[in-house]
Amino acid sequence: MEPAVVLVGRPNVGKSTLFNRLTRSRDALVADLPGLTRDRHYGRGRVGERPYLVVDTGGFEPVASEGILHEMAKQTKQAIIEADVVVFLVDGRSGVTPQDHSIADLLRRSGRRVLLAVNKAEGMDPSRAVAEFHELGLGEPYAISSAHGDHVRELIELALEPFPETADAAEPATPTMKIAVIGRPNVGKSTLVNTLLGEERVIAFDQPGTTRDSIELDFTRDGKTYTLIDTAGVRRRGKVTETIEKFSVIKTLQAISDANVVILMLDAQQDVSDQDAHIAGFILEAGRALVVAINKWDGLSGERREAIKRDFARKLGFLDFARHHFISAKEATGIDALFTSVRRAYAAATAKLPTPRLTRVLAEAVARQQPPRAGKVRPKMRYAHQGGMNPPIIVIHGNALDDIPDAYRRYLEHFFREAFKLEGTPLRIAFRTGHNPYANGI
Repeated sequence: MEPAVVLVGRPNVGKSTLFNRLTRSRDALVADLPGLTRDRHYGRGRVGERPYLVVDTGGFEPVASEGILHEMAKQTKQAIIEADVVVFLVDGRSGVTPQDHSIADLLRRSGRRVLLAVNKAEGMDPSRAVAEFHELGLGEPYAISSAHGDHVRELIELALEPFPETADAAEPATPTMKIAVIGRPNVGKSTLVNTLLGEERVIAFDQPGTTRDSIELDFTRDGKTYTLIDTAGVRRRGKVTETIEKFSVIKTLQAISDANVVILMLDAQQDVSDQDAHIAGFILEAGRALVVAINKWDGLSGERREAIKRDFARKLGFLDFARHHFISAKEATGIDALFTSVRRAYAAATAKLPTPRLTRVLAEAVARQQPPRAGKVRPKMRYAHQGGMNPPIIVIHGNALDDIPDAYRRYLEHFFREAFKLEGTPLRIAFRTGHNPYANGI
Protein backbone atom coordinates (compact mmCIF):
# COMPACT_ATOMS: atom_id res chain seq x y z
CA MET A 1 0.00 0.00 0.00
CA GLU A 2 1.28 3.49 -0.86
CA PRO A 3 2.23 5.56 2.22
CA ALA A 4 0.20 8.74 2.76
CA VAL A 5 2.16 11.97 3.24
CA VAL A 6 -0.08 14.70 4.71
CA LEU A 7 0.88 18.39 4.44
CA VAL A 8 -0.18 20.47 7.45
CA GLY A 9 0.40 24.07 8.45
CA ARG A 10 -1.21 27.43 9.08
CA PRO A 11 -2.60 29.42 6.12
CA ASN A 12 -0.33 30.67 3.34
CA VAL A 13 2.85 28.79 4.27
CA GLY A 14 3.08 27.09 0.85
CA LYS A 15 1.32 23.72 1.30
CA SER A 16 -0.43 23.79 -2.06
CA THR A 17 2.77 24.88 -3.83
CA LEU A 18 4.54 21.88 -2.28
CA PHE A 19 1.60 19.62 -3.22
CA ASN A 20 1.85 20.69 -6.86
CA ARG A 21 5.60 20.11 -6.88
CA LEU A 22 5.30 16.64 -5.33
CA THR A 23 2.51 15.57 -7.69
CA ARG A 24 4.10 17.33 -10.69
CA SER A 25 0.78 18.97 -11.42
CA ARG A 26 -1.15 22.18 -11.02
CA ASP A 27 -4.10 20.46 -9.40
CA ALA A 28 -4.16 22.68 -6.29
CA LEU A 29 -5.00 26.37 -6.59
CA VAL A 30 -2.08 28.58 -5.56
CA ALA A 31 -2.22 32.31 -4.82
CA ASP A 32 -0.73 34.72 -2.30
CA LEU A 33 -3.86 34.67 -0.17
CA PRO A 34 -4.51 32.82 3.10
CA GLY A 35 -7.26 30.20 3.35
CA LEU A 36 -7.36 29.28 -0.34
CA THR A 37 -7.39 25.50 0.18
CA ARG A 38 -10.33 24.32 2.27
CA ASP A 39 -10.86 20.60 1.63
CA ARG A 40 -8.49 17.64 1.72
CA HIS A 41 -6.93 17.32 -1.71
CA TYR A 42 -5.40 13.98 -2.74
CA GLY A 43 -2.69 13.39 -5.33
CA ARG A 44 0.02 10.87 -6.22
CA GLY A 45 3.75 11.43 -6.17
CA ARG A 46 6.78 9.32 -6.99
CA VAL A 47 10.43 9.36 -5.94
CA GLY A 48 12.35 7.12 -8.31
CA GLU A 49 10.28 3.93 -8.36
CA ARG A 50 8.56 4.64 -5.04
CA PRO A 51 4.94 5.85 -5.33
CA TYR A 52 3.17 7.61 -2.47
CA LEU A 53 -0.01 9.55 -1.76
CA VAL A 54 0.10 13.28 -1.03
CA VAL A 55 -2.69 15.03 0.90
CA ASP A 56 -2.98 18.81 0.83
CA THR A 57 -5.01 20.38 3.65
CA GLY A 58 -6.49 23.78 4.39
CA GLY A 59 -4.84 26.39 6.57
CA PHE A 60 -5.05 24.91 10.07
CA GLU A 61 -6.78 26.78 12.89
CA PRO A 62 -6.83 24.15 15.67
CA VAL A 63 -8.78 26.32 18.13
CA ALA A 64 -11.56 27.38 15.70
CA SER A 65 -14.90 26.44 17.26
CA GLU A 66 -17.39 27.45 14.59
CA GLY A 67 -17.84 28.58 11.00
CA ILE A 68 -15.80 27.67 7.96
CA LEU A 69 -12.51 27.64 9.90
CA HIS A 70 -13.92 24.97 12.21
CA GLU A 71 -14.97 22.86 9.21
CA MET A 72 -11.51 23.25 7.68
CA ALA A 73 -9.90 22.17 10.96
CA LYS A 74 -12.10 19.04 11.03
CA GLN A 75 -10.89 18.13 7.55
CA THR A 76 -7.25 18.59 8.56
CA LYS A 77 -7.63 16.54 11.74
CA GLN A 78 -9.19 13.71 9.72
CA ALA A 79 -6.26 13.87 7.28
CA ILE A 80 -3.80 13.56 10.20
CA ILE A 81 -5.63 10.43 11.39
CA GLU A 82 -5.23 8.93 7.89
CA ALA A 83 -1.54 9.93 7.61
CA ASP A 84 1.47 7.62 7.63
CA VAL A 85 3.73 10.66 7.99
CA VAL A 86 2.93 14.36 8.46
CA VAL A 87 4.99 17.14 6.91
CA PHE A 88 4.42 20.23 9.07
CA LEU A 89 5.16 23.34 7.00
CA VAL A 90 6.15 26.62 8.66
CA ASP A 91 7.20 29.94 7.13
CA GLY A 92 10.93 30.60 7.45
CA ARG A 93 10.47 34.29 6.71
CA SER A 94 7.71 34.91 9.26
CA GLY A 95 9.31 32.96 12.11
CA VAL A 96 7.56 30.95 14.81
CA THR A 97 3.99 32.03 15.58
CA PRO A 98 1.59 31.09 18.40
CA GLN A 99 -0.44 29.20 15.81
CA ASP A 100 2.61 27.10 14.93
CA HIS A 101 2.90 26.14 18.61
CA SER A 102 -0.78 25.09 18.71
CA ILE A 103 -0.38 22.90 15.63
CA ALA A 104 2.84 21.37 17.01
CA ASP A 105 1.05 20.46 20.27
CA LEU A 106 -1.77 18.76 18.36
CA LEU A 107 0.68 16.84 16.16
CA ARG A 108 2.62 15.58 19.19
CA ARG A 109 -0.61 14.26 20.69
CA SER A 110 -1.61 12.58 17.41
CA GLY A 111 1.16 9.97 17.68
CA ARG A 112 1.98 10.37 13.98
CA ARG A 113 5.54 10.67 12.70
CA VAL A 114 6.16 14.36 11.93
CA LEU A 115 8.79 16.11 9.79
CA LEU A 116 9.15 19.85 10.34
CA ALA A 117 9.78 21.69 7.03
CA VAL A 118 10.81 25.35 7.14
CA ASN A 119 9.54 26.71 3.81
CA LYS A 120 10.47 29.83 1.81
CA ALA A 121 14.13 29.38 2.78
CA GLU A 122 15.50 30.15 -0.68
CA GLY A 123 18.42 32.60 -0.51
CA MET A 124 18.77 32.12 3.26
CA ASP A 125 21.50 30.38 5.22
CA PRO A 126 19.84 27.02 6.13
CA SER A 127 21.15 26.95 9.71
CA ARG A 128 19.86 30.46 10.38
CA ALA A 129 16.53 29.77 8.64
CA VAL A 130 15.72 26.83 10.92
CA ALA A 131 17.31 28.01 14.18
CA GLU A 132 14.25 29.32 16.03
CA PHE A 133 12.00 26.43 14.95
CA HIS A 134 13.78 24.01 17.27
CA GLU A 135 11.58 25.42 20.04
CA LEU A 136 8.56 23.63 18.53
CA GLY A 137 10.01 20.37 19.88
CA LEU A 138 9.43 18.29 16.77
CA GLY A 139 13.01 17.28 16.07
CA GLU A 140 15.37 18.61 13.44
CA PRO A 141 13.78 21.26 11.16
CA TYR A 142 14.57 21.03 7.42
CA ALA A 143 14.98 24.14 5.27
CA ILE A 144 13.20 23.85 1.89
CA SER A 145 11.66 25.96 -0.86
CA SER A 146 8.38 24.67 -2.28
CA ALA A 147 8.43 27.28 -5.03
CA HIS A 148 11.99 26.58 -6.18
CA GLY A 149 12.24 22.90 -5.24
CA ASP A 150 15.25 23.33 -2.96
CA HIS A 151 15.78 20.17 -0.82
CA VAL A 152 12.22 18.94 -1.48
CA ARG A 153 13.39 15.58 -2.82
CA GLU A 154 15.61 15.02 0.23
CA LEU A 155 12.67 15.82 2.52
CA ILE A 156 10.36 13.31 0.83
CA GLU A 157 13.03 10.61 0.71
CA LEU A 158 13.40 11.07 4.46
CA ALA A 159 9.63 10.92 4.93
CA LEU A 160 9.44 7.61 3.03
CA GLU A 161 12.53 6.05 4.61
CA PRO A 162 10.67 3.83 7.15
CA PHE A 163 8.37 2.35 4.51
CA PRO A 164 9.57 -0.70 2.55
CA GLU A 165 9.87 -0.46 -1.19
CA THR A 166 7.34 -2.77 -2.81
CA ALA A 167 8.70 -4.63 -5.80
CA ASP A 168 5.27 -4.98 -7.35
CA ALA A 169 4.32 -1.33 -6.98
CA ALA A 170 2.42 -0.44 -10.11
CA GLU A 171 0.51 2.50 -11.43
CA PRO A 172 -2.99 2.61 -9.95
CA ALA A 173 -5.74 1.24 -12.13
CA THR A 174 -7.57 3.86 -14.14
CA PRO A 175 -11.02 4.47 -12.64
CA THR A 176 -13.96 3.27 -14.70
CA MET A 177 -15.29 6.80 -15.09
CA LYS A 178 -14.89 10.35 -13.84
CA ILE A 179 -18.04 12.06 -12.59
CA ALA A 180 -18.04 15.86 -12.17
CA VAL A 181 -20.66 17.51 -9.95
CA ILE A 182 -21.44 20.96 -11.40
CA GLY A 183 -23.84 23.76 -10.50
CA ARG A 184 -24.32 27.20 -9.04
CA PRO A 185 -23.00 27.99 -5.55
CA ASN A 186 -24.85 26.48 -2.60
CA VAL A 187 -27.03 24.00 -4.51
CA GLY A 188 -25.66 21.07 -2.47
CA LYS A 189 -22.80 19.72 -4.60
CA SER A 190 -20.51 18.90 -1.68
CA THR A 191 -23.40 17.37 0.28
CA LEU A 192 -24.13 15.07 -2.67
CA VAL A 193 -20.45 14.10 -2.92
CA ASN A 194 -20.33 13.26 0.81
CA THR A 195 -23.54 11.21 0.49
CA LEU A 196 -22.14 9.21 -2.44
CA LEU A 197 -18.88 8.61 -0.57
CA GLY A 198 -20.61 7.70 2.68
CA GLU A 199 -18.42 10.08 4.71
CA GLU A 200 -17.84 13.79 5.27
CA ARG A 201 -14.92 14.13 2.85
CA VAL A 202 -15.52 17.69 1.66
CA ILE A 203 -16.80 20.71 3.55
CA ALA A 204 -20.55 21.15 3.15
CA PHE A 205 -21.44 24.51 4.67
CA ASP A 206 -24.46 26.79 4.27
CA GLN A 207 -22.45 29.54 2.64
CA PRO A 208 -22.02 30.15 -1.10
CA GLY A 209 -18.46 29.67 -2.33
CA THR A 210 -17.36 27.19 0.36
CA THR A 211 -15.67 25.00 -2.26
CA ARG A 212 -13.01 26.89 -4.20
CA ASP A 213 -10.98 24.17 -5.88
CA SER A 214 -11.96 21.08 -7.87
CA ILE A 215 -11.40 18.04 -5.64
CA GLU A 216 -10.98 14.53 -7.11
CA LEU A 217 -12.10 11.66 -4.88
CA ASP A 218 -11.79 7.96 -5.71
CA PHE A 219 -14.45 5.62 -4.35
CA THR A 220 -15.88 2.17 -4.94
CA ARG A 221 -19.54 1.36 -5.49
CA ASP A 222 -20.90 -2.11 -6.29
CA GLY A 223 -17.36 -3.39 -6.81
CA LYS A 224 -16.41 -0.74 -9.40
CA THR A 225 -14.05 2.21 -8.99
CA TYR A 226 -15.11 5.77 -9.81
CA THR A 227 -13.66 9.24 -9.40
CA LEU A 228 -15.92 12.04 -8.18
CA ILE A 229 -14.96 15.64 -8.93
CA ASP A 230 -16.46 18.19 -6.54
CA THR A 231 -16.29 21.65 -8.09
CA ALA A 232 -16.71 25.27 -7.08
CA GLY A 233 -20.07 26.88 -7.83
CA VAL A 234 -20.13 28.79 -11.13
CA ARG A 235 -21.46 32.31 -10.65
CA ARG A 236 -22.67 34.77 -13.26
CA ARG A 237 -19.75 36.41 -15.05
CA GLY A 238 -20.58 39.82 -13.58
CA LYS A 239 -20.22 38.44 -10.05
CA VAL A 240 -16.85 36.75 -10.63
CA THR A 241 -14.65 39.55 -9.40
CA GLU A 242 -12.09 37.95 -7.08
CA THR A 243 -9.02 36.36 -8.63
CA ILE A 244 -9.67 33.18 -6.64
CA GLU A 245 -13.19 32.84 -8.04
CA LYS A 246 -11.87 33.31 -11.58
CA PHE A 247 -9.42 30.45 -11.00
CA SER A 248 -12.28 28.38 -9.54
CA VAL A 249 -14.37 28.88 -12.69
CA ILE A 250 -11.43 27.78 -14.84
CA LYS A 251 -11.01 24.69 -12.65
CA THR A 252 -14.72 23.90 -13.04
CA LEU A 253 -14.55 24.16 -16.82
CA GLN A 254 -11.48 21.91 -16.77
CA ALA A 255 -13.40 19.41 -14.62
CA ILE A 256 -16.19 19.32 -17.21
CA SER A 257 -13.65 18.60 -19.95
CA ASP A 258 -11.93 15.89 -17.87
CA ALA A 259 -15.15 14.14 -16.81
CA ASN A 260 -16.91 11.27 -18.55
CA VAL A 261 -20.26 12.12 -16.97
CA VAL A 262 -21.48 15.40 -15.47
CA ILE A 263 -24.15 15.68 -12.78
CA LEU A 264 -25.75 19.10 -13.20
CA MET A 265 -27.29 20.12 -9.87
CA LEU A 266 -30.20 22.53 -9.60
CA ASP A 267 -31.91 23.94 -6.51
CA ALA A 268 -35.61 23.02 -6.35
CA GLN A 269 -36.20 25.90 -3.93
CA GLN A 270 -35.16 28.42 -6.59
CA ASP A 271 -36.35 28.96 -10.14
CA VAL A 272 -34.16 27.70 -12.96
CA SER A 273 -31.91 30.65 -13.75
CA ASP A 274 -30.14 31.87 -16.87
CA GLN A 275 -26.92 30.84 -15.14
CA ASP A 276 -28.18 27.23 -14.90
CA ALA A 277 -28.81 27.32 -18.65
CA HIS A 278 -25.37 28.86 -19.18
CA ILE A 279 -23.68 26.03 -17.24
CA ALA A 280 -25.73 23.46 -19.16
CA GLY A 281 -24.47 25.07 -22.36
CA PHE A 282 -20.86 24.56 -21.22
CA ILE A 283 -21.56 20.87 -20.59
CA LEU A 284 -23.32 20.43 -23.93
CA GLU A 285 -20.52 22.21 -25.82
CA ALA A 286 -17.97 19.90 -24.17
CA GLY A 287 -20.04 16.92 -25.35
CA ARG A 288 -20.20 15.28 -21.94
CA ALA A 289 -22.75 12.70 -20.86
CA LEU A 290 -25.20 14.33 -18.47
CA VAL A 291 -27.61 13.59 -15.64
CA VAL A 292 -29.62 16.38 -14.00
CA ALA A 293 -30.16 16.29 -10.22
CA ILE A 294 -32.81 18.66 -8.88
CA ASN A 295 -31.86 18.92 -5.20
CA LYS A 296 -33.69 19.97 -2.01
CA TRP A 297 -36.85 18.27 -3.25
CA ASP A 298 -37.92 17.12 0.22
CA GLY A 299 -40.54 19.22 1.97
CA LEU A 300 -41.78 21.03 -1.16
CA SER A 301 -45.49 21.38 -1.77
CA GLY A 302 -47.11 19.67 -4.73
CA GLU A 303 -47.75 23.06 -6.33
CA ARG A 304 -44.08 24.03 -6.07
CA ARG A 305 -42.98 20.69 -7.49
CA GLU A 306 -45.19 21.13 -10.55
CA ALA A 307 -43.89 24.69 -11.00
CA ILE A 308 -40.25 23.60 -10.99
CA LYS A 309 -40.99 20.82 -13.51
CA ARG A 310 -42.62 23.35 -15.87
CA ASP A 311 -39.73 25.77 -15.36
CA PHE A 312 -37.20 23.04 -16.14
CA ALA A 313 -39.02 21.98 -19.33
CA ARG A 314 -39.25 25.59 -20.52
CA LYS A 315 -35.69 26.79 -19.80
CA LEU A 316 -33.68 23.57 -20.16
CA GLY A 317 -35.66 21.83 -22.87
CA PHE A 318 -32.47 21.43 -24.91
CA LEU A 319 -31.36 18.84 -22.31
CA ASP A 320 -34.16 16.48 -23.29
CA PHE A 321 -31.60 13.72 -23.95
CA ALA A 322 -30.63 13.64 -20.24
CA ARG A 323 -32.47 11.92 -17.41
CA HIS A 324 -33.41 14.18 -14.51
CA HIS A 325 -33.94 13.12 -10.90
CA PHE A 326 -35.58 14.86 -7.96
CA ILE A 327 -33.38 14.20 -4.93
CA SER A 328 -32.43 15.27 -1.44
CA ALA A 329 -28.65 15.05 -1.06
CA LYS A 330 -28.98 15.81 2.66
CA GLU A 331 -31.55 13.06 3.31
CA ALA A 332 -29.98 10.68 0.72
CA THR A 333 -33.24 10.17 -1.15
CA GLY A 334 -33.21 9.43 -4.88
CA ILE A 335 -29.45 8.77 -4.89
CA ASP A 336 -29.57 5.14 -6.10
CA ALA A 337 -31.71 6.03 -9.12
CA LEU A 338 -29.45 9.00 -9.86
CA PHE A 339 -26.34 6.83 -9.90
CA THR A 340 -28.06 4.24 -12.09
CA SER A 341 -28.66 6.98 -14.66
CA VAL A 342 -25.00 8.05 -14.36
CA ARG A 343 -23.89 4.53 -15.30
CA ARG A 344 -26.37 4.37 -18.19
CA ALA A 345 -25.23 7.74 -19.50
CA TYR A 346 -21.61 6.59 -19.42
CA ALA A 347 -22.52 3.37 -21.24
CA ALA A 348 -24.32 5.38 -23.94
CA ALA A 349 -21.45 7.85 -24.29
CA THR A 350 -18.91 5.05 -24.79
CA ALA A 351 -21.10 2.68 -26.82
CA LYS A 352 -19.59 1.06 -29.91
CA LEU A 353 -21.86 1.55 -32.92
CA PRO A 354 -21.22 -1.04 -35.70
CA THR A 355 -20.92 0.40 -39.20
CA PRO A 356 -23.38 -2.06 -40.84
CA ARG A 357 -26.12 -1.22 -38.34
CA LEU A 358 -25.41 2.52 -38.54
CA THR A 359 -25.79 2.33 -42.30
CA ARG A 360 -29.07 0.38 -42.01
CA VAL A 361 -30.48 2.91 -39.53
CA LEU A 362 -29.40 5.74 -41.85
CA ALA A 363 -31.26 4.09 -44.73
CA GLU A 364 -34.39 3.76 -42.55
CA ALA A 365 -34.17 7.44 -41.57
CA VAL A 366 -33.84 8.56 -45.20
CA ALA A 367 -36.68 6.26 -46.31
CA ARG A 368 -38.93 7.84 -43.71
CA GLN A 369 -37.92 11.41 -44.53
CA GLN A 370 -35.53 12.42 -47.30
CA PRO A 371 -33.24 15.44 -46.89
CA PRO A 372 -34.52 18.59 -48.64
CA ARG A 373 -33.11 19.57 -52.01
CA ALA A 374 -30.23 22.01 -52.20
CA GLY A 375 -31.01 23.80 -55.45
CA LYS A 376 -31.48 21.23 -58.20
CA VAL A 377 -29.69 18.48 -56.30
CA ARG A 378 -30.98 16.32 -53.47
CA PRO A 379 -28.26 15.19 -51.03
CA LYS A 380 -27.53 11.47 -51.25
CA MET A 381 -26.40 9.63 -48.12
CA ARG A 382 -24.52 6.39 -48.78
CA TYR A 383 -23.22 4.99 -45.49
CA ALA A 384 -22.35 5.92 -41.87
CA HIS A 385 -19.65 4.94 -39.39
CA GLN A 386 -18.67 5.91 -35.85
CA GLY A 387 -16.11 8.71 -35.68
CA GLY A 388 -15.60 8.93 -31.92
CA MET A 389 -16.95 8.33 -28.42
CA ASN A 390 -17.81 10.45 -25.39
CA PRO A 391 -19.69 11.99 -27.13
CA PRO A 392 -20.64 9.52 -29.87
CA ILE A 393 -19.90 10.97 -33.30
CA ILE A 394 -21.60 9.53 -36.38
CA VAL A 395 -19.93 10.35 -39.70
CA ILE A 396 -22.23 10.18 -42.74
CA HIS A 397 -20.70 9.89 -46.21
CA GLY A 398 -22.39 10.78 -49.47
CA ASN A 399 -22.81 13.41 -52.15
CA ALA A 400 -23.94 17.05 -51.89
CA LEU A 401 -24.06 16.94 -48.07
CA ASP A 402 -22.61 20.42 -47.50
CA ASP A 403 -26.02 22.09 -47.47
CA ILE A 404 -27.87 19.75 -45.09
CA PRO A 405 -30.01 22.09 -42.90
CA ASP A 406 -29.80 22.05 -39.11
CA ALA A 407 -33.40 20.84 -38.85
CA TYR A 408 -32.56 17.66 -40.79
CA ARG A 409 -29.39 17.17 -38.75
CA ARG A 410 -31.52 17.27 -35.58
CA TYR A 411 -33.94 14.78 -37.15
CA LEU A 412 -31.05 12.37 -37.77
CA GLU A 413 -29.72 12.85 -34.24
CA HIS A 414 -33.12 11.96 -32.80
CA PHE A 415 -33.49 8.96 -35.12
CA PHE A 416 -30.07 7.51 -34.25
CA ARG A 417 -30.62 8.20 -30.53
CA GLU A 418 -33.88 6.26 -30.58
CA ALA A 419 -32.46 3.39 -32.61
CA PHE A 420 -29.39 2.90 -30.38
CA LYS A 421 -31.04 3.97 -27.09
CA LEU A 422 -28.36 6.63 -26.48
CA GLU A 423 -29.91 8.16 -23.37
CA GLY A 424 -27.93 10.67 -21.35
CA THR A 425 -25.30 11.67 -23.90
CA PRO A 426 -25.11 14.33 -26.60
CA LEU A 427 -24.83 12.93 -30.13
CA ARG A 428 -22.97 14.63 -32.95
CA ILE A 429 -23.48 14.17 -36.69
CA ALA A 430 -20.71 14.96 -39.17
CA PHE A 431 -21.14 14.96 -42.95
CA ARG A 432 -18.42 13.99 -45.44
CA THR A 433 -19.06 14.77 -49.09
CA GLY A 434 -17.25 12.54 -51.56
CA HIS A 435 -15.04 14.00 -54.29
CA ASN A 436 -16.67 14.18 -57.70
CA PRO A 437 -14.03 13.27 -60.33
CA TYR A 438 -16.10 14.95 -63.07
CA ALA A 439 -16.64 18.27 -61.22
CA ASN A 440 -14.14 20.10 -63.50
CA GLY A 441 -15.03 18.34 -66.72
CA ILE A 442 -13.13 15.64 -68.58
